[in-house]
Amino acid sequence: MDISVVIPLLNESESLQELYDWIAKVMQSNRYLYEVIFIDDGSTDNSWNIIEKLSEKHKEIKGIRFQQNYGKSQALDAGFEIAQGNVVITMDADLQDNPEEIPELYNLIIKDDFDLISGWKKKRYDNVITKNIPSKLFNAAARKTSGLKLHDFNCGLKAYKNLVIKTVKVSGEMHRYIPVLAKNEGFTKIGEKVVKHQARKYGETKFGMDRFINGFLDLITISFLSKFGKRPMHFFGLWGTLMFIFGTTLAFYIGAYKLYKVYNGIRTILVTDNPWFYIALTSMILGTLLFLAGFIGELIVRIKNNEKDYIIKERLRH
Repeated sequence: MDISVVIPLLNESESLQELYDWIAKVMQSNRYLYEVIFIDDGSTDNSWNIIEKLSEKHKEIKGIRFQQNYGKSQALDAGFEIAQGNVVITMDADLQDNPEEIPELYNLIIKDDFDLISGWKKKRYDNVITKNIPSKLFNAAARKTSGLKLHDFNCGLKAYKNLVIKTVKVSGEMHRYIPVLAKNEGFTKIGEKVVKHQARKYGETKFGMDRFINGFLDLITISFLSKFGKRPMHFFGLWGTLMFIFGTTLAFYIGAYKLYKVYNGIRTILVTDNPWFYIALTSMILGTLLFLAGFIGELIVRIKNNEKDYIIKERLRH
């Protein structure tokens, strides 16, 4: 199969038929073998019924329905698991991503041998205050932290080699950082393509300002995980050891100084009355806890399982 189109959605019933027709037109005109995978992330409108009806008419359509709303990352992960195409395209269901971009994205992966192509919505039709400005700040921080020179990490329109989506694990709210996750797994040929962005035709956006706050927090998380996710002892163990050595050295100095004064008959305060004693004690305790945290982290990394953090209610397959 040439292409899998993975589409996560939440309450997008008005756009689904139009979106599929548009995708099908592009695919058929280019004679691609394709599948379209809709992942209903707990919609409360008529979205799933429409997906069922589309699936009955078109054998190319697969559907996954979540038990409840788990988030875009979980929806993408479920879609990636069953995607069979050599190239996997992700896009949003709100008609703001243009299916006409698919052939060029496909060629960049197949002919130019990119591992991943990320879309760049250079000209946007979103609210400047609530989306455009925060998005630029977020992307600048992501570029600086990750080292990837992408302009639009959060663009839903992306293309991947099948091997990439089978290797990368998307969880939490890490869908924004799939290029970073791919880079961490050794897929270094990552490119960018300017894509057409269109104004929302139906409904309202499902994302608010909180997504940028969560995005920055996730950026800190992924920055840490990219460096120490597979070797937590290198972080916690290092700081734990340094703090323990500092506390032990300070405690030894306080004790030796106390003995010196006692030996020379110099009157002095009790060790427990010295504030530095408590600083030393606290440093030793924190150092021990940090070292244990690193040790436990190493154990978790080695025995972690691949349990899913979502529940699938229904599937549609031909």
